[in-house]
Amino acid sequence: MTHSFVSSIPESVSFEDAIACTQSLLSQKEQSHLTDSEVREAIARLVQTKAGTRGFFVAYLTDERAIADQPDDSILQGLQSGSEWVADILVKNLAMSTATAISHRRQSNQELGSSHAAASERVQKRSRQLLQKLSLPQIPQIAAEMYQSATDETGSYHSFYQRWGYDSEQRQAIQQALHPLVPKQPQT
Repeated sequence: MTHSFVSSIPESVSFEDAIACTQSLLSQKEQSHLTDSEVREAIARLVQTKAGTRGFFVAYLTDERAIADQPDDSILQGLQSGSEWVADILVKNLAMSTATAISHRRQSNQELGSSHAAASERVQKRSRQLLQKLSLPQIPQIAAEMYQSATDETGSYHSFYQRWGYDSEQRQAIQQALHPLVPKQPQT
């Protein structure tokens, strides 16, 4: 296969198109229909815009296939070459999936709540894994800012937490999830 898959991705890909393209990308990758270079280029193209980045992560992090559990170099390099949005959206996905898992566990229908909680925990695990494997310089700064806003309810992500209505238990769980990503402060 030539670069037809990559060239089929619009430059200004919409959120919905990015989801569809990512699902197709994962199917074709799983069936070995794409080279590593094509996978890397396709992901790099998808994450050039905020909508494309959001759509990629919605599809990738929630995909049922095991392929998303072990991101290989082609996936990591595609994300690494991405835009400013990759780190921000991925750190937010870690925070949101952490809080959402708690919400699902609280639901009265325990069977449904536990299956949704498991899906949120899978997104959390995949987000954490990508954040640890990517060497994007923005990750520690964004994680530190999100951690701080979850801690003292101020700062640049305070409105993010307010918009989603996260309570103190959820913010505390988010702090625990973000803590390994936050740069260590020198001892004084």
